[in-house]
Amino acid sequence: MPTLVTEPDVSDERGTLLAFLEAQRGGIRRALLGLTEEQARQKPSASELSLGGLLKHVVEVEHNWLRLAQQLPPEVQRDESSWPDSFRLVEGETVAGRLAHWEKVQAEVEEYIRGLPGLEQTFPLPERPWFPPQTRVSMRWLLLHLIEEMARHAGHADVIRESLDGKTAFELVDQERATA
Repeated sequence: MPTLVTEPDVSDERGTLLAFLEAQRGGIRRALLGLTEEQARQKPSASELSLGGLLKHVVEVEHNWLRLAQQLPPEVQRDESSWPDSFRLVEGETVAGRLAHWEKVQAEVEEYIRGLPGLEQTFPLPERPWFPPQTRVSMRWLLLHLIEEMARHAGHADVIRESLDGKTAFELVDQERATA
């Protein structure tokens, strides 16, 4: 398995969950290795997903969940009219720019989670039709949800990348190691 988690800090629950989250993020980042901006914007299947759009989506999702946990407004407000833009790079956006932003978001998530007294702390979910009313979730739930979200999209990224040029996750792990 190219993302088997055995290090760096899996000695406690918090470190283990953060390591699993990073492993799934890595699958998405690796799917973009060596691609041009044009390739990252291509939609090689019946889906509307591109690797660039998928990247943008996971960055927004991770940042917005962090803001929910911090009980701050989301970085990006989306409604029906702007929702499709969360899955595509728009004018002026680049893969490099989204990756750089994601690095900052990831560092902020890690700092926030590591600074908590424990993972039992809860926060309220906003009133939305897709959330049960008056629901609170723990930081542990948040981390598990982010792992789930990244894993789902890492799988999408694998399929999209293989459709673009035939490279598999294992080949991309080797490519990443060769350039590290």
